[in-house]
Amino acid sequence: MSLYTIISIIQRLFDIYGWLIVIWCILSWVPRTGSGLFEDLRGAIATLVEPFLSIFRRFIPPVMGVDFSPVVAILALSLIERLLYYAIL
Repeated sequence: MSLYTIISIIQRLFDIYGWLIVIWCILSWVPRTGSGLFEDLRGAIATLVEPFLSIFRRFIPPVMGVDFSPVVAILALSLIERLLYYAIL
């Protein structure tokens, strides 16, 4: 496996995780139905995203009911990706 392939895989994984955060934000606006495929999907995404978001929620309180921790989390994810990219190269 070449270095380019490894970097490409890492970039894709970070992109997917960033999109999962965005999807989680959109799903948080939809009322809960209680059961079904939609709730299973919401639970699976929450299991992946909530631990990372909780780090930022400790330091960033909601402003007028709006949670800005996902925005900061995506920015931090981008920073981590770049640092990892430069560390590999």
